[in-house]
Amino acid sequence: MTDTTANAPTSLAHANGSPAFQGPLLEHFRKQCAAGQDLWVFGYASLLWRPEFEAQEQHISRVWGWHRALKMWSRLNRGSPECPGLVFALLPGGSCQGMVYRVAKDQADKVLTRLWAREMPMDVYTPCWLPCATPQGRVKALAFTLPRSSPSFTGHLPAETYRQIFQQACGRFGTTRDYALQTYESLLAHGIEDRALAALLRHAD
Repeated sequence: MTDTTANAPTSLAHANGSPAFQGPLLEHFRKQCAAGQDLWVFGYASLLWRPEFEAQEQHISRVWGWHRALKMWSRLNRGSPECPGLVFALLPGGSCQGMVYRVAKDQADKVLTRLWAREMPMDVYTPCWLPCATPQGRVKALAFTLPRSSPSFTGHLPAETYRQIFQQACGRFGTTRDYALQTYESLLAHGIEDRALAALLRHAD
């Protein structure tokens, strides 16, 4: 998004406990996308290698104040209730390199709704607009973040826990190990180095 959303709230808690996909949070973001402007989306994990939408342009960009971390529990997609897996989230602090995508304004609402169904079915992430640099200047891009107060945040995990998860955790979309490796390989393909993730993946050997 462009700076016309700069004065809008960066996030909005859903009311009355209703699911975000059906509640006012989605409508809040849809209204911001209804201004006849392109939609920008920041991808930092699976959106790098499986965006599932057509982008008119894409650029490597960095967001400040957030970092990519494999510290969000997954009990369905990459794990199970008996053996929870992990997925990436944007956590407060540091910075994160990823890809920022521009979606044409006539597709913005459709793509936003599709992203919501993909990322927000369990109402876990906190969506917000984050400033991203592009060759045309700074834009506001939609990103899905995770507060440390969330029950889905793992907190600190010892190396042995990561080893066990990489060896055993598997869900409806595959293993945590494959998911982390796909993200790492996609980052490398885009020329992005993530040393923390590289160190983490040594536990997958």
